[in-house]
Amino acid sequence: MTARIVPDDAAGLARALEVLRSGGIVALPTDTVYGIAVAMATKGGVERLFRVKRRPPGKGVVLLLDDASQVERVAIMTPAAAALTGACWPGGLTVVLAKQPDSGLPEALTGGQSTVGLRVPDHVTARALAAALGPLPTTSANLSGLPEGLNARAVAAQLGEAIELILDGGAAPGGASSTVIDCSRDRPRLIRSGAIPVAGLARMLDAAGLGHDLHEAPSSG
Repeated sequence: MTARIVPDDAAGLARALEVLRSGGIVALPTDTVYGIAVAMATKGGVERLFRVKRRPPGKGVVLLLDDASQVERVAIMTPAAAALTGACWPGGLTVVLAKQPDSGLPEALTGGQSTVGLRVPDHVTARALAAALGPLPTTSANLSGLPEGLNARAVAAQLGEAIELILDGGAAPGGASSTVIDCSRDRPRLIRSGAIPVAGLARMLDAAGLGHDLHEAPSSG
């Protein structure tokens, strides 16, 4: 199998929806780097996403959302997360929140953890897919440990034999992964530096009178 590369346009979006609904994996452009996604309803889809990426099973993947209204379907919003996402979504910020007890999220998606990463991307195609299919399990379009895919050709070089479709949206406009903040605790902490400067996020929380540990070094992994 070799992934078909199609333009990121209306026809490409329609084809991507067909592939996802039939259980396939689609590579798509976002506002940060390219991602690979499956439909949440696909039986075994998240597990296949891990196999294709060669991702360790203990590391979860992110859910891309259409807008913040989808958060409560799967996770418990916190004041800190509300402050950060209100200022930064849509955009390059991923927040980690506690799962809703009745979320029904696959264990593989969260790496067996009680939390889940969520993001509303500033990209029309990614959001359209999430609007049509619901929260979309997504991870960066690269093999674990290799450089992230910043264009369709780079994605094809690493994953083209393992996925069904690549939406070609040109070069990724962001060029860096999203910043990841764990907001599931009383004091938010930095998991990964990325597209949005951490200093600015810290100032937002300071202005809101919310405690945080964003000035500390990010955790490994």
